Amino acid sequence: STTRSAMLASGSWREGCPVPLSRLRLLTLTYWGFDAQAHVGQLIVNASVTADVIAAMKRLYVARYPIRRMRLVDVYGASDERSMRADNTSAFNARYVEGTTVWSQHAYGLAIDINPLENPSIQDGKVDPPTGSRYIDRSLRVKGLIHPGDVVIRAFQAIGWGWGGDWHSLKDYQHFSLTGT
Repeated sequence: STTRSAMLASGSWREGCPVPLSRLRLLTLTYWGFDAQAHVGQLIVNASVTADVIAAMKRLYVARYPIRRMRLVDVYGASDERSMRADNTSAFNARYVEGTTVWSQHAYGLAIDINPLENPSIQDGKVDPPTGSRYIDRSLRVKGLIHPGDVVIRAFQAIGWGWGGDWHSLKDYQHFSLTGT
């Protein structure tokens, strides 16, 4: 398929990945954009969480929660950094946790990053993506910014997923995962 070819070409899936291509599923989802219009986007997730992810994303759609864009990370050459800078909501990418050789939950198709610009990760004063530094003040009320207890948190809690904004040594406000890591 075209998606499989793109994944292999970009490197979002490669030999040694902890999950075989056969266990991944392409989801085509409707979401509300920052322009208050409905858009169609795509995520790749592990087959085991397909129904749950669809349910969580449906809750966001019904609530008209705004998402900037939702494109496969392959559009960005499988670069997490490029995808984040584009404020792209994404899921599967065969990559390690930054600075380690430990597979990220994204490499298993068990994690989603939502609006990474408005919801950056912050560790030891480093903001990623750097352009998200204007959103480190989590009391801001701007489109796409995730707050404790909001519809995004509730949608993912309802499927048993944890939020990186609850972490202590690092805050990863964009990150939701099945394992909570």
